Amino acid sequence: MSKLIDLEEARRIATPDGFIWGEPTKLPKLHSEAPTLHDDMLPEALRGWLADVADRTQIPLECVAAPALVALSSVIGRTLGIKPKRRDDWLVVPNLWGGVVGRPGMMKTPALSEALSPLHRLDAEARETHKSSSANAQATKEVNLAKQAAVKNGIKKAAESSDPAAEEQNRRDLARLIEEAETLESHQRRYITNDATKEKIGEVLAHNPRGILIMRDELSGWLKGLDRQGSEGDREFFLEGWNGTGSYVVDRIGRGTIHVPALCLSIVGGIQPGKLKSYVESAIAGGGGDDGLLQRFQLLVWPDGLPQWRNVDRFPDHDAKQQALEVFARLDRMAEGLELPAEGLDPIPALHFATDAQELFDEWRNDLELRLRSREMETCPAFEAQVAKYRSLMPSLALIFALVEEPEVPAAIALEHARRAAAWVDFLEGHHRKLFASEVNPELSAAHRLAERIASSSIEDGMSLRDIYRNHWSGLVTPDAVVAGVKLLAKHNIARLVVQHDTGGRPSDRIHLHPQAMRAVR
Repeated sequence: MSKLIDLEEARRIATPDGFIWGEPTKLPKLHSEAPTLHDDMLPEALRGWLADVADRTQIPLECVAAPALVALSSVIGRTLGIKPKRRDDWLVVPNLWGGVVGRPGMMKTPALSEALSPLHRLDAEARETHKSSSANAQATKEVNLAKQAAVKNGIKKAAESSDPAAEEQNRRDLARLIEEAETLESHQRRYITNDATKEKIGEVLAHNPRGILIMRDELSGWLKGLDRQGSEGDREFFLEGWNGTGSYVVDRIGRGTIHVPALCLSIVGGIQPGKLKSYVESAIAGGGGDDGLLQRFQLLVWPDGLPQWRNVDRFPDHDAKQQALEVFARLDRMAEGLELPAEGLDPIPALHFATDAQELFDEWRNDLELRLRSREMETCPAFEAQVAKYRSLMPSLALIFALVEEPEVPAAIALEHARRAAAWVDFLEGHHRKLFASEVNPELSAAHRLAERIASSSIEDGMSLRDIYRNHWSGLVTPDAVVAGVKLLAKHNIARLVVQHDTGGRPSDRIHLHPQAMRAVR
């Protein structure tokens, strides 16, 4: 952490002449309340279903809406992208990561389950289709193998009779049958997986070039797996999978070489605030988490709590749910109808903004780039990395909204869809500010960390500042952070800085607590 405050200034503020304790007051909240999603921000085709789920389960609307958009992005995958500029070849694949942050009991699992139910339905239908077709495919494959055996027998006879012409004809026939056999493999269309290794995901993607969704009920387990020693290659795999435009080669002794021509992964799940904290701090401190992985969760929402409880006991809105299911099915058919390009040949097909929507995007992008180059971002690089990814988030959402609302693939992205996408980015920034609050407001964050330690009696009256930061408590590992926090506590009459002159030793800075400090920190 950069130097926050001069120690002499802190002493002047905390220990003025003739000091008399005032009444202790509580610290302000570390972050402003995260915004709540309003149903008018949702496409009409999804609005009834998502609002009904949120109301019946009494959860914030964003807890089900954000995962549903991630699921939609996985259905589209890399079959259709968007080029946000008029002429440039910059391509964005609408591949999104997201999740829900909340304490246990915040109904994260029911929200994720309902949001992904259309995707599970598509997966189940694909499984049944595969069952009915695999028997025929296996029979055809057996016929092919029998033909190969016959040709091999012919090759043997031709060799024994020294018949070069027959040998060459049999060789060509065998090569044709072997090539034909490779096309007879029956592979199920996959939409979703819960827990798979990088190698297995690579195998699935090799036969599902559109992409796949990884759903983890608890994202903390997935994140811990990436932190294990020897998993550095896994992090790189997933980091590249977010882009959705590249390929990947996995080499393993047991499995051999797996070539993934289209690496496109969506990820969604839930996580508890306490478990998320360490990953946020790692991203802020420049540790192993400072590689942009956390910032790729662009649709991560963190509501401040559940709404005021009221008992809602009614049948689900089946008509609204059916409309949503038809949206997923239509986008799935659309993706099936769009021919995926061969690797290394034509680029992924893409749409552009309509003229008025392009003007909106250009103005929005101009404001974003000016902001990224402003002094606001100089002291919060982790939050800056999050904001920088809005460049692709806005056009991705605009494309998804257009495909959801339009009955056919539109010629261009209309203005209304661009406006809705920009509004979503503004909404999500409120949740991202909460995520990176300790970086956006470091002095207040340090004060809150000190207050937590005071409340737990880990910090006692007269404790030296050196002993505080030598404990390496989260958020209090540098002298600057501790001094800045004490300064703010002094303004709220919770604690002050006292310079104690020990006999025979150098002066030491110690924290002096208000006699009623516990009233303000609990």
